[in-house]
Amino acid sequence: MPIRYKGSIMSSTAATISRASATGIWRLNEIMQSLFASIWPVCAPTSIEYLVVAGGGSGASYDGGGGGAGGLLANTITAAFSGSYTVTIGGGGASVAQNGAIGINGNPGSASLISGANVSVSTVGGGYGARFTQVGGTGGSGGGSGASNSTASPTAASTATAGQGNIGGRGYRFTTPSARWLGGGGGGAGAAGTDASVATVGGPGGIGATSSITGTSTYYAGGGGGGGEGTTLTPAGGLGGGGAGVVSSTSSANAVSGTANTGGGGGGSAITSPGNSGAGGSGVVVIAYLSTFSNISFFSAGLVVNGVTTTGSNVPSPNTASRSGYKVYTFTAGTGTITF
Repeated sequence: MPIRYKGSIMSSTAATISRASATGIWRLNEIMQSLFASIWPVCAPTSIEYLVVAGGGSGASYDGGGGGAGGLLANTITAAFSGSYTVTIGGGGASVAQNGAIGINGNPGSASLISGANVSVSTVGGGYGARFTQVGGTGGSGGGSGASNSTASPTAASTATAGQGNIGGRGYRFTTPSARWLGGGGGGAGAAGTDASVATVGGPGGIGATSSITGTSTYYAGGGGGGGEGTTLTPAGGLGGGGAGVVSSTSSANAVSGTANTGGGGGGSAITSPGNSGAGGSGVVVIAYLSTFSNISFFSAGLVVNGVTTTGSNVPSPNTASRSGYKVYTFTAGTGTITF
């Protein structure tokens, strides 16, 4: 007798399949067809790795400090994951212009997060780099402080969010070997921003931290380099997307922005025109879990996932090539919900 309905169930009504249940006795080819159609019930992950990096702060103008890196948190959570989760990728702080007077403080970065049942992870945006004589802003990592107007004492160091980053460097004024006003470097996830000195010039940004969640060891959340005047060296940004600062003796160019999707801080600028500071780099959220578990089944509109902009009806595929045995989802912009 031929099988009229799936599941070997002889009934006037065909058996119902959903991602939650498939009652009956099923042939292997029917199961495989349903799996490929994403309608067969499969297990949501019981453990996920995450990397959450906030947007970096921007540097300041007029001998300004470098922007602090966005806060960084990474860990593994073992729990049952099901239902909906909110994902937000924080933007970097906007660049500021040179105003020809005493400068303008940079802007802080924005928070990144993933939140839902069994997980609530939120990181703080990077602190802003500070203008001449001011203290860098508090953030995931603190922003670099602006150049001091006193040879007797530096500007104070900024503060950072515990467990997410490090403090920014201090700014100085030097008279030997020549008059120099130099901003401090922004803090990074792996190290504090460097104080300005005659040797280092405007303080280099603090180094970021590495993660191999995507399958490749990569630096994230480096601080921005400080800006200044009276020298010929360029203050570097920290590994992990930190932008370099600029000094007036070598260039009248704008400072370098933090790299997108690293949470790097932007560089501080000098006093010459155009003298715009570097913007902070945007943040990133990455989740990874064993490939034996099901794909994420839904993405609300507006998220950018593995290079695909979601519309609410399309379902981006996981990256299974970069890390053997794992499904990796990299969120690079937007805010919205996902469903396992």
